[in-house]
Amino acid sequence: MTYRRKILGLIGGAAVAALATGFGAGTALAQEVTLKLHQFLPAQANVPKLVLDVWADNVEKDSGGRIKVERYPSMQLGGKPPELMDQAIDGVADVVWTVVGYTPGRFPSTEVFELPFMMTNARAVSRAYWEMFEKHMKDTEFKDVHILGTWVHGPGMIHTKDPVEKPEDLQGMKIRGGSRSVNSLLTKLGATPVGMPVPAVPEGLSKGVIDGTTIPWEVTTALKVPELVENHTEFSGKALYTLTFVLAMNKAKYDSLPDDLKAAVDKNSGLDFSVFAGGTQADSDGPARKVAEDLGNNIITIDEAGVAEWRALAQPIYDEWVADMNSKGIDGQALIDEAQMLIEKYTPDYAN
Repeated sequence: MTYRRKILGLIGGAAVAALATGFGAGTALAQEVTLKLHQFLPAQANVPKLVLDVWADNVEKDSGGRIKVERYPSMQLGGKPPELMDQAIDGVADVVWTVVGYTPGRFPSTEVFELPFMMTNARAVSRAYWEMFEKHMKDTEFKDVHILGTWVHGPGMIHTKDPVEKPEDLQGMKIRGGSRSVNSLLTKLGATPVGMPVPAVPEGLSKGVIDGTTIPWEVTTALKVPELVENHTEFSGKALYTLTFVLAMNKAKYDSLPDDLKAAVDKNSGLDFSVFAGGTQADSDGPARKVAEDLGNNIITIDEAGVAEWRALAQPIYDEWVADMNSKGIDGQALIDEAQMLIEKYTPDYAN
């Protein structure tokens, strides 16, 4: 090899090394796919920070930097929270996180997990939800979208300006409910349900549009609920309610990915991710509860004997839901029986 060719070879090798360093996995030139992730909460809230960012970071890492996940909190891509599912279906966003109940009755089978006093803990119920999603919902209700995860939040409870210890204390109160089942429950308990997405809760409370809200502890900090109400009612044993969530991806976008990038998405989707997401959300309940405690707020815990009265009032919701499902050609009682069986099966595995 001549001296000149040797020098050119060294220069060429150095150039390749420089390119590899300068345009590595973390840079835009190496990225082949950008996914727009859209959701309704502020970026600093628990779910975006502890669940969605973890998912997005892991997908980016496992794709070797070839997937970039752009995060759009607080509906920055436009629209309102109930429109998120259609944004995923239509490709306005590539991935969305949403409350299934924001579109009441559209994904009816998911409501089995939202029925009163069905929920034990978020990990067990999220696992049951994923299994039933794959069996009953994937190719039916959710056939137009690619679902990445299904989960529920921690125990749902009531936060009010005036104390609520017994069902009759809710008489005449205007309470924000997060789903069709929750609103039905509030009606049975004598309250007036008010439908609104969770980001509207602070303004609703401060302006007196609502007297209280049903949400789990974890989201109260982002919404500053403990500063807006002084009373919080939680329940012993099974939770008053929970809500179902999905992380959903545009089907065409997923199908367009090469197999190795699909694998990066798949690795961070499914059963394990669903259990992680529900459990992580529930784990944030404790720190949020402490904020209310530190403010000196009134935390009311309904004991097992007291819960029996609430359960009795809620029982007709089961019968009404089964009848509604049957009218849609869905065996509602079979879904309840299967959900209860799976929740009972998995609850000991995830008991605190």
